[in-house]
Amino acid sequence: MNTSAPAPDQASKGRAAGIGFIMITVLIDMVSIGLIIPVLPALVGSFTDSPAHQATWFGIVVFAFGLANFIGSPILGALSDRYGRRPVLLLGFCGLALNFFATALAGSLAMLIGVRLIGGAMQANAAVANAYVADITPPEQRARRFGMLGAMFGLGFILGPVMGGIFGAINLRLPFFIAGGLSIANWLYGYFVLPESLPVERRRPIQWTALNPVSSLRKLAQLKGVGVLVAVVALGSLAQFILHTSWVLYTTFRFGWGPGQNGWSLCTVGIMSVLVQGFLLKHFLRWFGARKFAVIGLLSGSLAYLLWGLATEGWMMYAVIVCNLFAFGSTAAIQSLISNSAEAHNQGQTMGAVSSLNSLMAVIAPLLSTPLLATVSHLPAHDWRVGMPLYFCAILQGLAALLAVRYLRSHRAQQAAAASIPVSDSASH
Repeated sequence: MNTSAPAPDQASKGRAAGIGFIMITVLIDMVSIGLIIPVLPALVGSFTDSPAHQATWFGIVVFAFGLANFIGSPILGALSDRYGRRPVLLLGFCGLALNFFATALAGSLAMLIGVRLIGGAMQANAAVANAYVADITPPEQRARRFGMLGAMFGLGFILGPVMGGIFGAINLRLPFFIAGGLSIANWLYGYFVLPESLPVERRRPIQWTALNPVSSLRKLAQLKGVGVLVAVVALGSLAQFILHTSWVLYTTFRFGWGPGQNGWSLCTVGIMSVLVQGFLLKHFLRWFGARKFAVIGLLSGSLAYLLWGLATEGWMMYAVIVCNLFAFGSTAAIQSLISNSAEAHNQGQTMGAVSSLNSLMAVIAPLLSTPLLATVSHLPAHDWRVGMPLYFCAILQGLAALLAVRYLRSHRAQQAAAASIPVSDSASH
């Protein structure tokens, strides 16, 4: 009777299938988000009688999704630690498909909000995907693999808004049906192809207290001295979400851009993200290392926010996007540092907590960006104060960079202290 482990060829094939599936998983997640950008506000507007009501209810819909995602991510992450990544991913795609189809068929604001609540709770595929990658990737390669995931985010951000605009022009609800169909296709692919990444011996029972998102964030901050990195993630994520919620209105105030011009600018962001995270990141990591590169990327991002706020011509926005190379890979580097500090059986909960932290920042961001935009909306287009929301982002990102520098110096000091300790005689026993 043969009880040996799977042959290396079989293991490598399973691992390759898993990586390919995760890439598609993240791509479809981002395509779905991109599809929503040009369509969801108009769908909300179809249920309202004025632009003011449209803006208010759109904010409620966005808040509902973010809040549900904040609560649901650590739960699904913990479930993946207990039952494996594969069933939780497949369950997530079922929920995602149902969410898209129900959104397409929504006949009232109440139904739309309810659907988005369910969709937000089930939208933890990215967190479980990160845990899956951590399961099957050696620690020294995780930054690069997380960068590949980031490239899929960028590619989805290229395809999603374009698809949403094209199909939304045909029918406002058509993009949601298409996104639902893509989710079903991905579920079928995962069901027949996706191997499980988490061995039974590395699974652990669910700790019910850890399902509290606040509790999961507290434990994330306690991971082997990376609490500073948690603050870095929070500040950087908050700056990014404020940018997302401010970009369209800011460019409208400053340059008079419409949906088409904003779509092309977002497409440029996606192209640069794919270029950096899919092709250049491995070279950056080899030259600088994950820790140093994270700091460089954060500083680059802070400068980019400042320059966007000071821009007086539309072409300057594109120039800054193209020159902001390092910032597109900093998130992957930071995620790899956090992942490498977590235990092997705890990757799902750890990545779920990171996702929850990002979701919390997505909930907070509109509460900050909206007053900032309202404060400068009456100013002349070329008044430097119009860039106030982006200056605020620059400050947040700058603080994140300072904290990252502090972490880097602390880590170096710990390494130096460890190196100065003489080897114990017991090591030779």
